[in-house]
Amino acid sequence: MVLSIPLPLQTDTWVKATWDDFVAIIDEPQYGEGRGYFDHGWMRIEMSPLGAGHSRHDSVVSKVVSLFAMVNMIRSAEFPNCSFYKTGERGCQPDLAFYIGEHFQLPLQDNAPIDIEIHGPPTLAIEIGASSFRDDLGAKRLLYERLGVSEYWVVDVANRQVIAFAVAAGRSGEIQVSEVLPGLPTALVEEALNRSQPRTIAPCYAG
Repeated sequence: MVLSIPLPLQTDTWVKATWDDFVAIIDEPQYGEGRGYFDHGWMRIEMSPLGAGHSRHDSVVSKVVSLFAMVNMIRSAEFPNCSFYKTGERGCQPDLAFYIGEHFQLPLQDNAPIDIEIHGPPTLAIEIGASSFRDDLGAKRLLYERLGVSEYWVVDVANRQVIAFAVAAGRSGEIQVSEVLPGLPTALVEEALNRSQPRTIAPCYAG
């Protein structure tokens, strides 16, 4: 296949591309460890290394959402770092994604991206914003609005803050309490993030 953009690709930024470019490049071995996004003729491949802060926040938020759903008997299915495609139009790979509710159909357990035309967009998409924080609040927020998720969270790693948006009719507005997980405030998630941080132990000096 002949690409319309030259390689090597400029990563960690949005570049003009076709859907065919996106699908071909994301399958290239040198970009195999990256995460891919496509929207409205623009593509972004993120190759920045994920550090301890990103990984730890990812783990804590995942546990809070899953435990809250379990305790409140809310049916949910988690898909970390999974690709979701609306073929020819949009693609994303959020850090965490959840289908929530009684009526979703579990996708096949294979290695293909989840087809949004068949299964619908994830109910909740979450990005852990470290090096990509500004983009998570900007272009990716627009992508998830167009994709039709019900709720989108951005976790600010530096400040251990959760910025949550409810999405309806292609627009999003900030919320303090989840609508897809009724009764879960973002403040509770932030408290869990703060409690997960290592405590500083004062040095002990022999007298």
